[in-house]
Amino acid sequence: MARDDRTPAGVVGASPETAPFTITFDGRELPVLPGQSIAAALWSAGIFAWRSTRVGGRPRGAFCGIGQCYDCLATVNGRPNRRACLITARPGDAVTTQEGHGHAGLDT
Repeated sequence: MARDDRTPAGVVGASPETAPFTITFDGRELPVLPGQSIAAALWSAGIFAWRSTRVGGRPRGAFCGIGQCYDCLATVNGRPNRRACLITARPGDAVTTQEGHGHAGLDT
């Protein structure tokens, strides 16, 4: 492998077959590459926190990246408590910051 190919995309041979698309985060449109998790898309946009803790309201985002720690919880398409590091972003997804336990204002 040539030294120039030692990028993350080059190492894994990544080459998106389809065009980038957008999702929204708190109403802001963000570009996403096919196959990116929601957490990766948020990171790519410079967003590192998308949840606040139940006690104290401290900001949280992705920590472990493998779905074990639950710090990356977000509300996705109106469903709270979704692990952003495990969900592949889809065109048109609406992601919002999750406050506390994520059920405020929901009937369920």
